[in-house]
Amino acid sequence: MNWKRLFGGAPAPHLTPELRARIQSSFDHAAADEEHFPSTIDPRIYHVKLIREHLGSMAGKRVLDVGCGKGRFARVFREQEPAAEIWGLDISEEMLRFVPEGIRTRAGSMTDLPFEDAFFDGAYATESLEHAVEIERAVGEICRVVKPGGRIVIIDKNAEQWGKLDTPEWEKWFTRRELEKLLRRHCGDVSSRFISYWDDVEPDGLFLAWLAVR
Repeated sequence: MNWKRLFGGAPAPHLTPELRARIQSSFDHAAADEEHFPSTIDPRIYHVKLIREHLGSMAGKRVLDVGCGKGRFARVFREQEPAAEIWGLDISEEMLRFVPEGIRTRAGSMTDLPFEDAFFDGAYATESLEHAVEIERAVGEICRVVKPGGRIVIIDKNAEQWGKLDTPEWEKWFTRRELEKLLRRHCGDVSSRFISYWDDVEPDGLFLAWLAVR
């Protein structure tokens, strides 16, 4: 296990134009794989419940899905909160082609979000920050585009479980303390917890959720 990569002993990686192109190409290609990159999710999973609980009512609010892929979470929230203005951001325009009508989309990188400061009332990133490469910058960008008092949810994988799944070479998982520290640079209220896909299943340590208030 490459502990230096996981816990910061090695120099921070850079999202070079070449690497960005490879990541984009990878997800463009993956857009055709509905089995592993589905367009929909079960709205009963705990990820959905947790995001809804932390963000609160989305009615009349503008919410960003960071690294939305095909918009599987945005689709659910759009159906549950038809009065919300849901946006989806992804590096892959091929993925964005699957996002349903009613959700606004923008192609771009998490490290350089194409939005004004404080543009959103809330934001969430589900298993997407791991692909940002320049993690510190991406966290800063997510916080930048959320209004003061706005809420942020990041759901991703636990670095202590690294090696449990096959990953591309650019992917990075996080410790609880690592992301808490980055979020606290911009947010006044930050916490984290282990989560499972289902309410009635004990977390196995793979997934973590970080909750923040801007």
